[in-house]
Amino acid sequence: MTSSPSPAPDASASGVTPAARLSRTVLDALLAGTALQERPTPWTVLTSPASPEPVGSVRYFRGDGQNGGVDAVVTVSLVVPAFGLDSHMVFAFGAAEGPLPHFTLDSVQAGGGYAFHLDLVQRVDLAVSPAYADLVYGPLTIPFTRASEIAGLTPAAIGPRQRSLMSPWMLVHRADEAALRAITPIAEEYLRHWLELVRAFPADAAAEAKEGDAPGRDRRLRRALFSREVDPVWAQVDRLLGAPTTDGLRGLLTTGRLAVEEAGA
Repeated sequence: MTSSPSPAPDASASGVTPAARLSRTVLDALLAGTALQERPTPWTVLTSPASPEPVGSVRYFRGDGQNGGVDAVVTVSLVVPAFGLDSHMVFAFGAAEGPLPHFTLDSVQAGGGYAFHLDLVQRVDLAVSPAYADLVYGPLTIPFTRASEIAGLTPAAIGPRQRSLMSPWMLVHRADEAALRAITPIAEEYLRHWLELVRAFPADAAAEAKEGDAPGRDRRLRRALFSREVDPVWAQVDRLLGAPTTDGLRGLLTTGRLAVEEAGA
């Protein structure tokens, strides 16, 4: 969901790019705070007709029903040095029947610059769910506001249709390297709050989530969120991986399940 990044220097001498470092920091903390187990996917190594070298990987983690409402975590990394691409997505899904928002982070280096996207994707209509909005999102207001004070960030050019799928506390920006480093503690604050919700979700907010068809709403939201028609990034992924692989990844993100798991359900 990120747009063209701001200019950035080369990767650090460690060989780990700032985009990869941000993603790794968040993923490590996320997995440390949950009881998820990694499962194999068909995309342990992603390949491309456009490159003789591997171009990325997918990791997939599932819960055992004892994770405070966490259903699955999916990471997608696309790394093509020849194209100047280093893109990392972390998406943690709340259980289908639960009120837990989905946690998402995109961290990207492309075209000589950086960009990121950070949010907790809501499970209800916030306009008519004041307890959910205040209890689930209110604690994010301070880090959200602090992000606006970071030099080197500029708003990403995403359209209103994409914004409508996310929360008002979404952060989506182009960044220079210093700004991307400065956003790391804010991403950690978003994650810490999400993990607090995992451990003890506010009762009043959960009650509001039960008033509507939260599972049905979430299915429709995820179909739109990972739709080619809504997010133009999928056309770029098509060109890199081919449509069949892209469709498989979109299916995993839309359902939180591999196709073989869906068939066996």
